[in-house]
Amino acid sequence: MYLKSLTVKGFKSFASATTLKLEPGITCVVGPNGSGKSNVVDAIAWVLGEQGAKALRGGKMEDVIFAGTAGRAPLGRAEVTLTIDNTDGALPIEYTEVSITRRMFRSGESEYEINGNTCRLLDIQELLSDSGIGREMHIIVGQGRLDGMLHAKPEDRRAFIEEAAGVLKHRKRKEKALRKLDAMQVNLNRLTDLTAELRRQLKPLGRQAEVARRAAAIQANLRDARLRLLADDLATLRTTLDREIADETAVRERREQIEGEHVEVQGRLGELEAALAEDAPLLAAAQDTWYKLSALQERFRSIEQLARERLRHLSATGDDERPGRDPEQLEAEAERVREQEEELRGALTDDQIRLAEAVEHRQELERQLAAAERELVAAAKAIADRREGMARLTGQVNSARARTTSAGEEIERLAIAHTDALGRAEQAQADLDAVAAQSTEADRDNADLDARHDEAVAVQERAQATVRSLADAERAAEKDAATWKAREEALALGLRRKDGAGALLARAGDVPGLLGSLAGLLTVAPGHEAA
Repeated sequence: MYLKSLTVKGFKSFASATTLKLEPGITCVVGPNGSGKSNVVDAIAWVLGEQGAKALRGGKMEDVIFAGTAGRAPLGRAEVTLTIDNTDGALPIEYTEVSITRRMFRSGESEYEINGNTCRLLDIQELLSDSGIGREMHIIVGQGRLDGMLHAKPEDRRAFIEEAAGVLKHRKRKEKALRKLDAMQVNLNRLTDLTAELRRQLKPLGRQAEVARRAAAIQANLRDARLRLLADDLATLRTTLDREIADETAVRERREQIEGEHVEVQGRLGELEAALAEDAPLLAAAQDTWYKLSALQERFRSIEQLARERLRHLSATGDDERPGRDPEQLEAEAERVREQEEELRGALTDDQIRLAEAVEHRQELERQLAAAERELVAAAKAIADRREGMARLTGQVNSARARTTSAGEEIERLAIAHTDALGRAEQAQADLDAVAAQSTEADRDNADLDARHDEAVAVQERAQATVRSLADAERAAEKDAATWKAREEALALGLRRKDGAGALLARAGDVPGLLGSLAGLLTVAPGHEAA
């Protein structure tokens, strides 16, 4: 076995990677002062595990890292790799060549490697302990240490001799074994104390286990009762849910029927409005004709009165009348006027008949329109009532579903708690059996522990009662929250109008008999708002 090569990088004066081939036949390294001969020796000592900065001629371990020069910046780490030829098998490792690497950073962290595999400093020391080249084998004698070895005391010389004879490694192994034995003795003493303590606690633990078994039985019965009650509640809720779903289906069908009737009423109303729009020009024409005929009637009356006056004057004058127009002409003219009057009277009668028919037809259309509007208002009101009922039923269904979900979660939680309690009971029974098996002597009764146990049981019962009351309060709060949520959704659905009620209320002034929305007309006395 011999040192085959040494690779230094960033260690003291070796800034760049430098490899020294130490082939057989090389016995010394020579060079002028300051060339780095001592740094080579320090590198070998450092890679073998030297931990003292003074042994490496430094103040602190970070001084081994290249500190920089005027022309080169300092480095952040130092790395040394020592390659050992192990052809003869001097090192207890299955390699013919062993490379030991040590790497140190300025942050103080160190890394060790054997053939590129990360290891501990202890692994390197164990590897080199049987070869005689360990860190404490005094194979490296530095400057000033030779005189110290020559003038050493007998005790120090004995250490050198033991090291040379290979006794030191066995002494260190003995010290390590003694430390392990001391630690084992401490653990044995602690185990003895724990065994004695467990023996003293065996009887109270037995009583506690008995109480735990009784409590587990009571809790099991309580859980069974709760599960039965929850199952009954679940069955009731499911029945109620089915009934409400059936009611909801019936309401939906009734809603679809009312919506169909509403569509028919809307169509009938559109037809009536179209007919009214078609008859409006005829009505206007009939009114114009009536006005014209009334004017002609007044004109004819005036002509008739004028003719009568003329006839009266002609009858009164007799033979003394002054010569004027020919009486035959006047008679013929009067005859023509009478014929025209008769024709106009006939036309006036016909126009009056048509006017009466048009007025009657208009009145009939107005009556039909008013009836259709009343039907439309009734249908809109029925649809609004059905929507409100739907919203109320939807809220009830959601509340029932929420209660069902809560009950399912409660059942699941109780099942998990039951399984956990069974596990704890089995663990407590196993602990009790183990302690009973280890117990070899009777224990003294301890009244103080009994009192403390009873007090702890009472505290636990009070805590469980508090937890139950809080759980009941939480379920009541969840139920109230679901109820209020359903009411909120119902009110919101009532406010969002998606039918013709909004348009109908917007034309309240044009529709006879429509006063407005029911909510706007109601006045609730203080104290009765909830009803």
